[in-house]
Amino acid sequence: MSTATVALTGCLALAVAALVTLVTRRARRPRSRAPGRGADVLSSCWFLACVVALVCVSAAAQLHVRGTGPLTRLAADGATVVVVGVVRAEPEAVGTGSGGGAPRRTTVVAVEAVTGRGATVRVSALVLVRGGAELVVPYGARVELRGRLGPGQPGARESAVLAVDGAPRVLGPPGMVDRELGRLRSTLLEVTDGFPADARGLVPGAAVGDTSRLPADLDEAMRVAGLTHVTAVSGGHFAVLSSTVLGLAALLGLPRWARALAVGAVMTWFVLLVHPEPSVLRAAAMGLAGVVGLLVGRPSRAVPALAATVVVLLVVDPWLARSYGFVLSVAATGAIVLLAPRLAARVRGLVPHWLALAIAVPVAAQAACGPVLLMLQPTLSPYAVPANVLAAPALVPATLLGVGATVTGPWAPEVAGLLARGAAGATWWIATVARTFAGLPGASVAWPGGAVGAALLAGLTAAVLGILVRGGRSRSEERA
Repeated sequence: MSTATVALTGCLALAVAALVTLVTRRARRPRSRAPGRGADVLSSCWFLACVVALVCVSAAAQLHVRGTGPLTRLAADGATVVVVGVVRAEPEAVGTGSGGGAPRRTTVVAVEAVTGRGATVRVSALVLVRGGAELVVPYGARVELRGRLGPGQPGARESAVLAVDGAPRVLGPPGMVDRELGRLRSTLLEVTDGFPADARGLVPGAAVGDTSRLPADLDEAMRVAGLTHVTAVSGGHFAVLSSTVLGLAALLGLPRWARALAVGAVMTWFVLLVHPEPSVLRAAAMGLAGVVGLLVGRPSRAVPALAATVVVLLVVDPWLARSYGFVLSVAATGAIVLLAPRLAARVRGLVPHWLALAIAVPVAAQAACGPVLLMLQPTLSPYAVPANVLAAPALVPATLLGVGATVTGPWAPEVAGLLARGAAGATWWIATVARTFAGLPGASVAWPGGAVGAALLAGLTAAVLGILVRGGRSRSEERA
């Protein structure tokens, strides 16, 4: 979508907001009438129009910055350049070269200066760097890279793509914070180095989202079983950590402000540990919104918090609107705070409360995320819900013990080893569940892809959930 289109959409939204304001003022002239449902609808339309306008203004401004400047012009010309910047993503393997050659890697660099066409200019933009096996640099390091620039992918956050042939030249080490946090991550890898293959990959994945050593067959099994969220830094990680901190703070009798301060400090530290990339910031915000909803026990309060979080994230980073991860996080969080309590109430008379909630949460999340996942891959995972229910008891110890091993590794290797072994036991169960369900008949069922398939699944899911929820209401009314 072009900058002009986004800006025009924002102007239209502002016009709608102004029109709604005018209509609302005229409707309120006869003060004898109390505001009714029509006034509520108008207020909602006004608020929605203002939000759309705000997001579009932010998107248009950032699109304009991204589409102009010397870096964009050099990328359009395919120029050979030298860039200087700071590494802002862990190098990621993306397969092998042509003919099965050396592995290829990508990373993201926040460019500070670019030299090309005989001139050096200062810039501020993200660039996706593609290279070979030598593209291994520590997060936060200041580097110099030489290669050929190309235009960034449409809708991508990075302004350009830099194809490099040689190793980057490190101009400066990471800052103190990045260096110490990097030491924590590397120590966790050292502590788990002698573990079996599944634990070597899953313990760092469950703790800090490091999937560099995850076996390919286990990765596929977790995808089929619907357990990929275990090794992706998601709202679940932040929910587990913040809930644990809140519980400990409550046991210590800390006042509410101290509890909030403790949760904020731990979540900030964890964001820095797993790197403050947009997906991590989104997960932190979604996890915080989910914890707020569970704490207050009032969906009516959690939903406005979730909506405000989404709006703020989109204003700050409009590129999230094109992120499947963002959509999945919002859908899952909304389903957990809105749908899960109703589903839990439906089966609460048949099973204990904790089990009802353990069943309701993955059912609600899967129901909301299923249509979105179809847009990525046109297959269904029929066993995703039972797999998540069975794996859920191991998720908390795998995360907490893994993070504990990460924290204690540099100062108490023996303690870190014990904690890592406990995390390995929990991840053994997760791997067992994933492989078992992935090996069952019909573990992956083909489904129509695209918008048609997603709409079909959404309609079917809504019908089934409607029957379940209404059935629960009818039974409650009969008991009353």
